[in-house]
Amino acid sequence: MSISFPTAPAIGTPMSATNASDAARRLIALRRSVSKRGLTTPGPNEDELDTLLTVATRVPDHRRLSPWRFIVFEGDRRREIGPALVDIQKQENPEATETMLADTAGYFLRAPVVVGVVSSPDYEHKTPVWEQELSAGALCLNLLLAANASGWAGCWLTEWISFSPGVNRLFNLSDTERFAGFLYLGTASGDPQERLRPDAQPLIQRWSSQNS
Repeated sequence: MSISFPTAPAIGTPMSATNASDAARRLIALRRSVSKRGLTTPGPNEDELDTLLTVATRVPDHRRLSPWRFIVFEGDRRREIGPALVDIQKQENPEATETMLADTAGYFLRAPVVVGVVSSPDYEHKTPVWEQELSAGALCLNLLLAANASGWAGCWLTEWISFSPGVNRLFNLSDTERFAGFLYLGTASGDPQERLRPDAQPLIQRWSSQNS
């Protein structure tokens, strides 16, 4: 699959404040993740993935801190991770069943490409950590959108591995880092069905002084 994105202009280049696009509106309005068991080969190759990750970084990032980074899992190297995750799960959750352990062993084999997005905030910086963590979440969604726009299916999951001290050590996260989640990217094995979506109207409040 050969998909290209526009090259970023030189710093200081005047940019359009909007990019009206029927295709983009359709993509956002009909965005749908694929089930974690609904992905198969092929997935983006190294060059294609690098392009997706580059595009994904165009997110709100107060004071340009880049408070996130990527860990990429692809190819046969994914098979090396399962046994280590199972060992960690046994240590951290002695009540884990054989079914749970078997599921864990196959986590990184669900899709041909898995991207761990690490939230890496600077706790010493004046920019609130919460803002930096929100930027990492925006990065995850932007990566999904970029992948979908390029013809790749995907899903964004956390699961227990995003909250495990042992997994953090396995992947060399610092004490101030944590996983915002794992993005599974590949080809959909079938078309996902539409799911129930929230009615936005009860969630919308238009503020006025009478509300206070």
